[in-house]
Amino acid sequence: MRNLILSIAAAAIFGAAAPAAAKLKVFACEPEWAALSTEIGGDLVDVYSATTGEQDPHKVQARPSLIVRARNADISVCTGAELEIGWLPLIQRQTSNAKIAPGADGYFEATSFVELLEKPAILDRSQGDIHAYGNPHIQTDPRYVLFVAKPLMERFQQLDPANAATYAARYQDFATRFQAAINKWQQEAAPLNGVPIAVQHKSWVYMLTWLGMKEVIPLEPKPGVPPSSGYLAQVVETLKTQPVKMVIRAAYEDPRASDFIHERTGIPEVMLPFTVGGTDGAKDLFSLYDDTINRMLGALKQ
Repeated sequence: MRNLILSIAAAAIFGAAAPAAAKLKVFACEPEWAALSTEIGGDLVDVYSATTGEQDPHKVQARPSLIVRARNADISVCTGAELEIGWLPLIQRQTSNAKIAPGADGYFEATSFVELLEKPAILDRSQGDIHAYGNPHIQTDPRYVLFVAKPLMERFQQLDPANAATYAARYQDFATRFQAAINKWQQEAAPLNGVPIAVQHKSWVYMLTWLGMKEVIPLEPKPGVPPSSGYLAQVVETLKTQPVKMVIRAAYEDPRASDFIHERTGIPEVMLPFTVGGTDGAKDLFSLYDDTINRMLGALKQ
């Protein structure tokens, strides 16, 4: 009898100490997809963001820490459309992780589920950093994030069917809250409709389309080509006849070009977070758009 009691007690102890089910390991290429993965996965996922809001997602070093994280990942959640072409393929080769290889169930590209804007009619690399499949910066319009959310939920379900119901419930909760937030943002941003602006880099077509803003001129002579002082002087002349209300740039971009324009014209320059973590105020997907709109409305009042 004593041995039976001891056996039951031991079983209870070891049962209580048994490890919990392994979390789905998510390797997110950009902070917006890390944030979305967390919204949908919650405690069921272990999310790692390969980049921060202070980094140019085009230019990332394939550091050993990234390779280790990718090697152990169950799914990579990235923008796609060649945004990560300069670094993600190298990481994939270094890891030899078949789970996140192109075509595998654990390979997820957000841009595969939306229609991209600014697709070039003719692919001519002499025209600068042109994306062959269209502009990949869909996260500047929250509606596109919502378009991606359901396919991502379904991919999580496919990889982790035991928790399919939880993923579905979390997605539905997020979609309800996020759609309500989108409605709120559109109302708050109404004064921005029709507002002409200059952009430091052509990253904002989705946001401008969403809010009805008008891009007058970029501060780069060609996408991805740093402007010379001579070119910026030409921009100043253009702005005399085609005035704008503000110059916007992403948090990770060198401010010298927008500083140049501001100093010579007095036009407000606005640093936008671009993604989660780009500013102190952009802590998650909801505050990302709160902060973005508030910064532009503040500039408009100037």
